[in-house]
Amino acid sequence: MGLLAHPIPNYLIDRFRSWRSVRFADSKVWYARLMAEGQHPRAMIISCCDSRLDTVNMFGAEPGDLFVVRNVANLVPPYAPDRERHGTSAAVEYAVTTLRVAHIVVVGHSHCGGVEACHDMCSGAAPELEKATSFVGRWMDILRPGFETVSALGLEGRAALTALEHEAVRASLANLATFPFVREAVERGLLTLHGVWVNIAEGEMFGLDAESDEFRRLEAGA
Repeated sequence: MGLLAHPIPNYLIDRFRSWRSVRFADSKVWYARLMAEGQHPRAMIISCCDSRLDTVNMFGAEPGDLFVVRNVANLVPPYAPDRERHGTSAAVEYAVTTLRVAHIVVVGHSHCGGVEACHDMCSGAAPELEKATSFVGRWMDILRPGFETVSALGLEGRAALTALEHEAVRASLANLATFPFVREAVERGLLTLHGVWVNIAEGEMFGLDAESDEFRRLEAGA
């Protein structure tokens, strides 16, 4: 049977019991309704799996509100119907063709470890990520063109990493447009695509402006 799974840690069991006795108990009827009627989320969120980024809480979402996909560096690969395993692409397909979400929001963030890994790999500082056996490296290949774009700007240090985090959002939006069913939904006015970048330490969100292709701070209360 290979490696056997152990019982989950006690602290997680305690948190589950707390959730069940408070949050679930208060909304038991709503959960039953969601199971009976199915999910009808208005938006799909594609965000990083970084433990410091909590988009569900950030957007004040309740169960049933958001269809969420988390992966390394909030990346969407290009459309590639090659019979390989594509978790994020499968989620996009389901969200658009079955759930018929009205919005897809790609959420990037500050100090992204995946983006930093891409920068290190492409600059030659992490040769281990170039190996064919590196899942992180091959996933971050999606962002290689973004690294070239940032390198041409002559940025260094944190400025370069922030710019590359922005490029990760842009790349995902561009790749979403390569999916025929996404493009069709957008052209029919049934779906809109959005990109944001979050400065976690400052609690600030910047939206990608379609006309300027720049990230603009979303003012509180605006």
